[in-house]
Order: sequence, then C-alpha cells, then structure tokens
Amino acid sequence: MKALKISGAYIRLCDALKLAGAAETGGMAKMRIINGEVLVNGSICSVKGKKLYPGDRFSLQEEEFVIEP
Repeated sequence: MKALKISGAYIRLCDALKLAGAAETGGMAKMRIINGEVLVNGSICSVKGKKLYPGDRFSLQEEEFVIEP
C-alpha cells in the first residue's frame, strides 16, 4: 500500500488518481472511474468528484493507496 499525502482537508478522486500516477490526465482518470476500475474503501466508485479524506483508501488493479494528511 502506498501513501498519498495531501495538504488540504480532502482530495477529489480524479485528482488522487493523477497524483498517484494511475492516470496521466483528468479525462483518463474520469474514464477509469466511469468504467468501474476504481475501488474506494473496498467498493466500486463511479462518482468522479468523490472527496477522499485522510484514512480513505482507493485501489486500481492491484495497487492500493491510502490518503494521509
């Protein structure tokens, strides 16, 4: 599991995918979310603007990330 440090109170899922290197662009991130490729806290998430807070986890394929302050 890899940690993603954020400076604000939250990060949007599509921005977290870009920060993690799982998507090169916002459009690519949105497509991966819409296609059901992303799990947030163990469940498929189709909400592009989903807010992730410290402690939240998301995974894509076999990589898992946790949001840290």
